[in-house]
Amino acid sequence: QVQLVESGGGLVQAGGSLRLSCAASGGIFSGYVMGWFRQAPGKERMFVATITRSGSRTYLADSVKGRFTISRDNAENTVSLQMNSLKPEDTAVYYCAARNRADIVVTATGYNYWGQGTQVTVSS
Repeated sequence: QVQLVESGGGLVQAGGSLRLSCAASGGIFSGYVMGWFRQAPGKERMFVATITRSGSRTYLADSVKGRFTISRDNAENTVSLQMNSLKPEDTAVYYCAARNRADIVVTATGYNYWGQGTQVTVSS
């Protein structure tokens, strides 16, 4: 079983950047597809980005394409989400998730393990 801990959230002005990191422990990190989701108050948890086990392929939600980048370092057991050109509508709690199968999915139910989340607030 893998444990996930997110970091890097905070308060930023619109147009700014943040880099979220997720550190994994307790499992074979390279065996997991990794994803980022976010949840705004009163809303469902939504897909943001995912990356294959090797890091060779990524997939991002339309709302963040061109602004966010997901990457991973299997040697360091980390996955990151670089967020640029942030908008107030990006405000949410961001969660790191791990999937113990090889295929990419964009639904939260497809992920087996979750971090505790990190708050991102973008002011206008």
